[in-house]
Amino acid sequence: MKKYKVGIIGATGMVGQRFVTLIDAHPWFELETVAASSRSAGKTYEEATEGRWMMTDPIPDCAKNKTILSAENDIKQISESTDFVFSAVDMKKEEIKALEEAYAKAECPVVSNNSAHRWTPDVPMIVPELNPEHAEIIPHQRKRLGTSKGFITVKSNCSIQSYVPPFHPLREKFSLTKALVCTYQAISGAGKNFNTWPEMIENVIPYIGGEEEKSETEPYKIWGKITGNEIIPATTPLITTQCIRVAALDGHMGAVFMSFENKPSIDEIKQLWREYKGYPQTHNLPSAPKQFLHYFEETDRPQTKIDCNLENGMAISMGRLRPDTQYDYKFICLSHNTLRGAAGGAVLTAELLCNEGYI
Repeated sequence: MKKYKVGIIGATGMVGQRFVTLIDAHPWFELETVAASSRSAGKTYEEATEGRWMMTDPIPDCAKNKTILSAENDIKQISESTDFVFSAVDMKKEEIKALEEAYAKAECPVVSNNSAHRWTPDVPMIVPELNPEHAEIIPHQRKRLGTSKGFITVKSNCSIQSYVPPFHPLREKFSLTKALVCTYQAISGAGKNFNTWPEMIENVIPYIGGEEEKSETEPYKIWGKITGNEIIPATTPLITTQCIRVAALDGHMGAVFMSFENKPSIDEIKQLWREYKGYPQTHNLPSAPKQFLHYFEETDRPQTKIDCNLENGMAISMGRLRPDTQYDYKFICLSHNTLRGAAGGAVLTAELLCNEGYI
């Protein structure tokens, strides 16, 4: 596999920092360019993140002395020097949409962590183990944009990473009809840690702006079908959610209730989870977890602190599957929100797109 030259726009924020750490040791990707707002442009990466570095490991050497470019003003230079960019910019939605399209029209593929283009009909929202076939919409998007190489793909919201993957094989085989999900989401999902958000210590906030709407609707695009030049969202199963911020640093947990048209047994569900493999596993992508869906038999697992880093934070873990009095079954699930749910999921998507020749 060739080495791909990668840029990160929005490189100084928490997700951008996570991208830097993931690319540092990546076998396919080499960090070429870091970009951020005009306030940081011209500084070295180390200078721009001084006092703001949130990762546990130190700033990698691959980024430390790089001069930060302007994500908005240096599009031509960034596009010409990289094979593709990861987008983690913190801007208004319409500004992000315009910026990412500008990169795509400059013939630079964009793998975005942002929500701005999630509902653009010809922009695929990919979870590599679930809907890799959605990449097939890219030629239609290129035709609309008037590009030969440039396009945009996005990853889904971090809140749905814990429950949509275990739903996926069940939906296909046993016709999942409805689900109720309560998520308990870590503070890094807001780009914070306990130093920058001390109010969250020993606290729970029962509201995360926009999160429930995303959690209830984004699964439908993932399960949608390409029809002509757009992705038509699915309409089932019915999903209702509540999203709660809790005093954990990393890891989004879900308490899930589900019912089926063709009710499986508990053993059938566990076997389906255990045996499920997606494109990243069958193609041995570098960031792919070997076991995508893990089930814990212990009654007190999964736990945020000890299980969210499972398989380098890229696996989904479940436990406590049991019958329910109002739904067929209930269970607990967990995902790492800044790895599988953010930068790691985007890196895995980029690996898929490189492996399939879109980049």
